[in-house]
Amino acid sequence: MAHERELRGVSGWGMVTFLILVVVAVVFAFVNGVQAESPAQIITSVMVFVIAAICFAGLTVVNPNEASVVTLFGVYKGTIKQPGFWWVNPLTTRKRLSLRVRNFESGRLKVNDRDGNPIEIASVVVWRIVETFEAVFNVDDYENFVHVQSESAVRVLATSYPYDAHEEDRMCLRLSTGEVTDRLRTEIQNRLEKAGIEVIEARISHLAYAPEIAGAMLRRQQAGAVIAARQKIVEGAVGMVEMALDEISRKHVVELDEERKATMVSNLLVVLCSERGVEPVVNTGTLYQ
Repeated sequence: MAHERELRGVSGWGMVTFLILVVVAVVFAFVNGVQAESPAQIITSVMVFVIAAICFAGLTVVNPNEASVVTLFGVYKGTIKQPGFWWVNPLTTRKRLSLRVRNFESGRLKVNDRDGNPIEIASVVVWRIVETFEAVFNVDDYENFVHVQSESAVRVLATSYPYDAHEEDRMCLRLSTGEVTDRLRTEIQNRLEKAGIEVIEARISHLAYAPEIAGAMLRRQQAGAVIAARQKIVEGAVGMVEMALDEISRKHVVELDEERKATMVSNLLVVLCSERGVEPVVNTGTLYQ
């Protein structure tokens, strides 16, 4: 299979100088032929002038971070990548390509995640052409190819992971940013490699539940957050109660039997775990009255 090969053109400035000298000489020869009434000299001068004019069509400019793909009668001759003013065979066809870094943002795609939940997802892809032959001859329109294949890779990625992880150590689109980004870049690169395109970066730019389930999923996330917060509060409260009982026992502040310990534990847990301020009740008697 053919691949890119670099083509070195002739210096454009040297060729322009040569062609100008040829045109000047042809003009003088034509004038002399007319004065001498020499048909052969006149015809030769005209033919040389036409050839020189055609040769001017071989001049081409290659800007920095650009390339010119050269073909002659359907045969690939090479790619000029070196910036400058060059001259090539005027009968060749030259196609300019930009080698600059470009980015593409996909539209918001509505797909189902691994759990079957409808989500909206979009991505940003940073890419550039590194193989001009493949970009021109392997695909019909490399820019459209980038757009279509990038969106296809995003769809595959979305169906491979759940939106949110409801279990520990489970990868998801929302939290596993590094792994998901690497997977997305690999998926897109595998698709675009045949077009001579390098994917520099690929990341998710938009991620959300679809509007029809966004409210329900938000309540689910809030409920999970409340449960997690309550769990932390209870764990902390139990630790504080345990510490208080140990300190009272160690410093012999008061002797507590099992019933009084249970009452104290109950009161401390109510104080520490309550969402509202606790109003103290002063007991003027004993615990047994």
